Amino acid sequence: MKLGLISLGCSKNLVDTENLTGILVARKGFELTNNLDEAQIILINTCGFIGDAKAESIQTILEIAEKKEKGNLKKIVVAGCLAQRYADELLKEIPEIDAVIGTGEIDKIEMIADEILKNKRVVKCDSFDFLPSSTTERVLTTFPHTAYLKISEGCNRKCTYCIIPALRGELRSREIGDIVKEVENLADNGVKELNILAQETTEYGIDLYKEKALAKLLKEIVKVEKIEWIRLYYMFPNSITDELLEVIKSEDKICKYFDIPIQHISDKILQNMGRAKTGQYIRGILEKVRKQIPEATIRTTVIVGFPGETEEEFQELKNFIEEFKFDYVGVFKYSREEGTVAYSLENQVPEEIKEKRWTELVNLQTEIAEKKNREMLGKIVDVIIDGISTESEYMLEGRTKGQALDIDGKVLTIDGTANQGDIVKVRIEQNFDYDYIGAIVSDEE
Repeated sequence: MKLGLISLGCSKNLVDTENLTGILVARKGFELTNNLDEAQIILINTCGFIGDAKAESIQTILEIAEKKEKGNLKKIVVAGCLAQRYADELLKEIPEIDAVIGTGEIDKIEMIADEILKNKRVVKCDSFDFLPSSTTERVLTTFPHTAYLKISEGCNRKCTYCIIPALRGELRSREIGDIVKEVENLADNGVKELNILAQETTEYGIDLYKEKALAKLLKEIVKVEKIEWIRLYYMFPNSITDELLEVIKSEDKICKYFDIPIQHISDKILQNMGRAKTGQYIRGILEKVRKQIPEATIRTTVIVGFPGETEEEFQELKNFIEEFKFDYVGVFKYSREEGTVAYSLENQVPEEIKEKRWTELVNLQTEIAEKKNREMLGKIVDVIIDGISTESEYMLEGRTKGQALDIDGKVLTIDGTANQGDIVKVRIEQNFDYDYIGAIVSDEE
């Protein structure tokens, strides 16, 4: 059977999609197709984190359901966070769905395929037992030279706005040796760039080794010769240790890229969110990073419109963003999610005020990013080439060590040649809000 894929939501979800696909291809002999009109079975891996993501997932399912009435499509499998959260409702409201599989049951996809091919409807959302390993089948859907690496699943934190622990279970870390084995497998298959993921990467190992073990893991991963760039995501500020900073600073392979979601800077809002200790603590961590690694790229995310957020507290956040000048800021409007503590908090902020505050921060960060990027003009930087540009077949596009796959900007080249996956020198000649244009130069220049 021909298998079509739709993966929504975060890059952690994409790894799940790659595992689901790998199992179906390796064990069931399904043939992967990029043309959904050809597919006889379509797997939709959904996101259920916030309202907009849920709406996108439901709309996608409905659009695919229409394909069942005509064409080749025979079976629809819905996986991921939305499936975990609303399994019964999905089956009831959308009869075209043949199976629903939760986030902790990925290894059951082979059995589910057998059942739906016998025209049975299946729900499998009972446990959070699954944790990927180096032997779990996987089909990479990224560029061949880059891959995401999930080092743990679930989360022990109790952020009051977040539904993730209910959708993915408690923290379950993989063993260092098994992770390194997967890295070696990826490297042997041409991967040069690793993007390390977890719900909170800096809390890796607490369950398994009774300590924060990310630094120890990185010391082992850098030994894999064919891996050239290593990037970390989702670094919880409370868990960034001096040992971790020293490893990042001293190891050339590790990109000086810090993805540190602060969510807010007001002490009261942070306390009500269940996040970092204080705003001053966050300032201290960020200043330590800048002091020890001046060249660091720092990305963060913030939430506006959290219940009880006053205009003064919003201005405190806005002033901090203007003062600190992050390289990238993802701004989110608070999404009121059933099953979270914050759902029942008083003083819910009206949607129009959330929208206004969101717009203010996005516009502010765009100005900051454009000015910071202007400082890059004339500099020569390392760029990993992702392939032909989507904007022009006469240009290549790639990314610097400070540009993460799919979420940050890119570098377009107007001169010079290179192959996909090459790491080349590029002189930056023009900048935009988040993107650059430059020319490939020789190492001697």
